[in-house]
Amino acid sequence: MALDVDVKRLAALPLLAELDLDALRLIAFSAETRILRAGDLLFTKGDASDGGFVVVSGAVALDPSDSGQAAAKIIGPDSLIGELALVTETTRPATAIARQPTVVLFISRKLFHRVLNEFPGGAARLRAAIESRLAAFADGSKRFGK
Repeated sequence: MALDVDVKRLAALPLLAELDLDALRLIAFSAETRILRAGDLLFTKGDASDGGFVVVSGAVALDPSDSGQAAAKIIGPDSLIGELALVTETTRPATAIARQPTVVLFISRKLFHRVLNEFPGGAARLRAAIESRLAAFADGSKRFGK
């Protein structure tokens, strides 16, 4: 039953919505559940990233200044943190700290790449969606003189 709930949660995320149901099942089955207490550190700004996190419950504060002061952004349930880290090596642009008891699913880059290789149709749809998002972003930058 919990697997079906996780699959629905993953399917609702814009990046993962392009994947086949079986691909989402593989991710849900293979993802690592992490339970955090309020104040627990998920990752630190500048850390090498090795995957993304889906917030299942609770809230995570992202602090790009790494100041420990007020968070610039609070991420709640059914959100993906580290979308880019699923695809490529990068560093974390912010420090992430649980604001309250929080559960996240960790999707490693290795798992994500495995899914893309095993489900090439979903991978092609995902690539097209990312290209479309990048084109829209670039077009928006042109309109605002950037």
